[in-house]
Amino acid sequence: MSVNRHAHTGKAQSNPTPEENKGSLGVEARISRLESIVGQIGEAVLTTTQTIDRLAERIDALAIQVQHQGHQVQQQGYQLFALSDAVQTLAETQNDSLEQLGQLTETLQRLAAAIETVDKTEKGEK
Repeated sequence: MSVNRHAHTGKAQSNPTPEENKGSLGVEARISRLESIVGQIGEAVLTTTQTIDRLAERIDALAIQVQHQGHQVQQQGYQLFALSDAVQTLAETQNDSLEQLGQLTETLQRLAAAIETVDKTEKGEK
């Protein structure tokens, strides 16, 4: 270590030697580089966090959409069940109506036959 030019005032200060200067510059450069790397890592973490937040929002929106669609599918299932039940009731009612129509047709045929018989009888009496 060499004594600086202020040594005559009684305040001795040491100036770094060129080797010490070289060493401290190397350390400073490494620290600067590490600070830069830490800064880049921080930026990357921040960007990643923002991306994850956006993805989480999208996933939440999709989950809500799927939940709504599930509710709609459930409602459509209920509607299909009700429609199926209505169609079954309609088919049963149609069968009953066909049966009654068949009975009515038989009754009308017997009535027509009876009227025809009466007509023939009345014509025969005249």
